[in-house]
Order: sequence, then structure tokens, then C-alpha cells
Amino acid sequence: MKNKAKTVQVTYPIIDVFAGPGGLGEGFASLTADGETRRFTDALSIERDEYAHSTLLLRHFFRQFPNGEAPEDYYAYLREEIDRGELFRRHPEAFKSAMSSAVKLSLGPENHTNVSNLIKGALAKRKDWVLVGGPPCQAYSLVGRSRMQSDPRFEDDERHFLYREYLQIIVDHRPPVFVMENVKGLLSARVRGELMINKILDDLAQPVSALSRNKNGLRYNLYSLSDSDEPKEEADPRSFLVRAEEYGVPQARHRMFIVGIRGDIDVRPEALSPHVAPTVRETISDLPEVRSGISRQKDSYEAWSKAVAQLSKIRLKRQLNGSPFAEDIIERIKELAANGYTTGGRSSSRYRAPKQTDHASISMLGDTRLGVLTGHEARSHMSTDLQRYAFATVFAEFNGRSPKLSDFPEKLLPDHRNVELGREGKMFSDRFRVQMPDSVATTITSHISKDGHYFIHYDPKQCRSLTVREAARLQTFPDNYKFEGPRTAQYHQVGNAVPAYLAKQIAAIIADVLDRAGEIA
Repeated sequence: MKNKAKTVQVTYPIIDVFAGPGGLGEGFASLTADGETRRFTDALSIERDEYAHSTLLLRHFFRQFPNGEAPEDYYAYLREEIDRGELFRRHPEAFKSAMSSAVKLSLGPENHTNVSNLIKGALAKRKDWVLVGGPPCQAYSLVGRSRMQSDPRFEDDERHFLYREYLQIIVDHRPPVFVMENVKGLLSARVRGELMINKILDDLAQPVSALSRNKNGLRYNLYSLSDSDEPKEEADPRSFLVRAEEYGVPQARHRMFIVGIRGDIDVRPEALSPHVAPTVRETISDLPEVRSGISRQKDSYEAWSKAVAQLSKIRLKRQLNGSPFAEDIIERIKELAANGYTTGGRSSSRYRAPKQTDHASISMLGDTRLGVLTGHEARSHMSTDLQRYAFATVFAEFNGRSPKLSDFPEKLLPDHRNVELGREGKMFSDRFRVQMPDSVATTITSHISKDGHYFIHYDPKQCRSLTVREAARLQTFPDNYKFEGPRTAQYHQVGNAVPAYLAKQIAAIIADVLDRAGEIA
């Protein structure tokens, strides 16, 4: 017999573990029933990284206030008129609540009791709640595996088994619903010859037996968010893959999402509804022009523009490998060298809310109260990389695609041992990747914190990689979402996060499940 559906809109607690800077939590917290009443509240978020936790704490503080009613002091902090400590001192109750809900803590055996007590306290005996989170994924990612598999300790890496901390929470607290997120590489990751995805699915379906070998314990039905078919005994692991660009996110981000519904709850979730995503241009073109810096020498506009303009002095025609646009590319490079590079500075705080659009992911970015733009500062690049970026963006303009290493003139090739393999298409052939303006972005990854080669802005005049704010927009974080810590840490947080707009759509599905579940035991 099905549970009787709730007749009024309820606000449900959310427990968010391995929370990062809060992408999943932001999506859930931004879902409202009537434009004002939130469907989910931040009961507890746990994150161990110092900078990600600092970002998370600030956002929990922001969400202590009703939608649209954050104090003016928050915006004064973004404008750097007051510091963080002063912001919190002026609003002690909101800060106290945020401190209790955004907790800096590592999940592991040494903290089981502490975590359990935190969850019990946060839920305050509520039975209708949701557990979300994605255990750290470096050990499952394709790039991470390629780097770590030569290490004899790889198969014993604790990160393979952090999902068991998630299982422990499920066993201890019996959430009616959970959402677990992880990387696409989980589909092919193996430990001691066993596919990890198969083991994880089995363990999530029967978490008690996974941890204690007790076969008569808690059970969950597992559902895909992109496949509306009934759950099967032997579910195809690929069905749990969600392609974010198919659901309105301006980024080709493919991740695993597993929804578990407790076996005694006779409700199955709806699937995500496909819709068109905005392009890179639609998402970031209204942000102010900024130029990159030049590294390894004193930076100035004159030094930067002179370094970029050196590209026009390289004899390119013979080296363009028969490109049909060789003449156009050369002329465009000369034109830019003469008078075309941006006169903008290294950063800009000038804010203009995004234009009205039919794209829901863009509509959630703006804030009419926001008078300042944060995180919009370009990083520095070596002069040789500046010339590569300049060439790559002009090539992309005329060819409608980002160049491969085989398209680069030899004079512009980096001095790396794998370059020839890249030119032959055997590895890293897209070492320099322009984010094409009229399509969605490629996956924003944590590698953006290392260098900008895979994330080159499409505008040749700016000759740079994406800023933190541009990457955050492609991850659909609102413009009033401030990422704390040094710029490298900010990039890392953005690259590891779940797109907030995708999380919001998942939240709507989970709210519907809990609404229809009725009274939960």
C-alpha cells in the first residue's frame, strides 16, 4: 500500500557530506515552493578542506536569511568594506547557526561517533530528510588513475573506500532517500580486478550486509536520474550517468548520480527533464573584459601586449599545415597586433546582472543587490603561452573548433617530451583547448587550478584562461556566491563542485519523492 502524500509543502532537512564548497547544497537550498519558501534547509554540511569549508560557512551564513533578505553587510563584505570577522560579529545569531550547520571535519573511523552525534542533533528526530554527497573521487577519475596506478600503494588507497563512510551514515541513520554523486571514471575503476561500480551498487542496495555481513538488514532501491525505467536486480551501471549539458547546464559534465529510496517506501522518483543548455557565450559574455598577466617578468600592459604581439612576427604561413584559413588567420593576428588587444585591466569588479533569458540556469545567476563582481581576475601566463593562446583563439574563430597540437606551427609547440605523441593524436592532442563560444563548455575540472591550458577564453583580444567567476558561472553558481581562499584554492573548489542548477533539478525530484512518501517511519 502506498503512503499517503503530504497535503502541504514541507521544508525538509538535508545532510550534505563531503560537501566541498556546497554545489549540491546550493541547488537543494535554492529550490522554493512559491518563490520564497525553501523546500530544503541546511541541517548539516561536513567538509574537511579548510578553504572549501570557509566558502561553505559563508554560504550557510547567507542562507540564514530568507530569500532576497541577506543583510546589506554581506554585500559590504563582498565590496571589501568590512572584513569577514566584522560581518559575523554584526550578525552573531546567524553566524552561530551557520557554525553549527557547516562543520569542518574529516569523515573516517576516528570520527564515526562525532559524525553520528552531529547528524542526530541536526535532524532533531525528523524522519523525512535526505542524505547527499560525493566521496572524494581522485582514485576513480581517469586522470587520477593514470597518475597513481604506477604507485604500488594504489590499490590500498583509502580514497577507494571512502564511500564506506557514506554507507556507515546510511546504516546508522536510515535516510528515507539518499543521492550519491561521483565521477564517470567510476564505471571503469577496478580494485583487485573487481569493478568498483558493481561493488558500490551492491553495497548501497544492502548497506548493512556490506558493513557487517548481516543479510537481513536495511535495503534500498536504486534509481537513475536519467532513465525512467523501473529498477532492476542487475541495473546497468551506465544508466546512472548524467550528462549535465542535456539538462540546461552550459558544460559537458558527465557524472554518476545514484538515488536510493529505502525499501519500505513505495515511491519511485521521476527522471530529469532534458532541455537546451545555454552556450559559453550566453553564459559569460556579459562579464567585463580583462587581460591576462605576463609571468617571469615585471607585468604591465605594455609588456603584456608586446609579448602577445610577437606572434605576428613569426612566419606562420608555411607552418600552418595547409589550413584553408591560413591567410585569414595571419591577417587577423596582424590586425590584433596593430590595435586589437583589450585595454582592460587584470581584473574587474564592475557588476552587471545577466540579461533576461529563457535559460533557467542563467536566470539563477544574477542578483540585483550585488554591486560588485568577485573572482574576476585573470591569471598570469608565460609569454610563450600567451602566444599559443592568441594563436589558438584566432584559429578557433576561423575553423569553428579548438586546435589540436598537430594544427600548431612548430615555432609555437611547447618543449615537452609528449608533444610528438600529441601531434600524432596518441595522447594530450588538445593540450591547449579553447572554450568555443557557441557550444557548451568542456568539463570544468579541478585541473583548472594548475594552469589554464584546457580553459582558454574564446576572445582573442583578452588572450587568457577563464577567471574563477567565469568557471563558477559555467558551474551555474550564483554571482553572489563568494569562493574563499587563494585563487588556486578557489579554482579547485569550483572544479570539484556539482553544478548548482543541476542540483536544483535533482532537489525538485527528491522533494517530490518525500512529498509522496507521506508519513515516514
